[in-house]
Amino acid sequence: MTDAEFDILDELYFVASFPDLLQRTRLPAAELEQGLRGLLEQGLIRCYWPDPDTELAYEPTSFGALRQDCFFLASKEGLLQHNTR
Repeated sequence: MTDAEFDILDELYFVASFPDLLQRTRLPAAELEQGLRGLLEQGLIRCYWPDPDTELAYEPTSFGALRQDCFFLASKEGLLQHNTR
């Protein structure tokens, strides 16, 4: 897990939107997107769209277009890895 991914996970103990994560992590949008992609591919976070209650399966080809409107939350595995680092 990269430092950026760790910082992102730190903000995902509760549901957060992409704009919220931009503000809280202070990462550039491209770096935040890359970190989110990495975490999604590892199964460490979940993605929700169009609302915070509807889980969306991660699709690498469409994620870039939807990311601005998505919500994110750490998975159980993500929380465990975050807490053991």
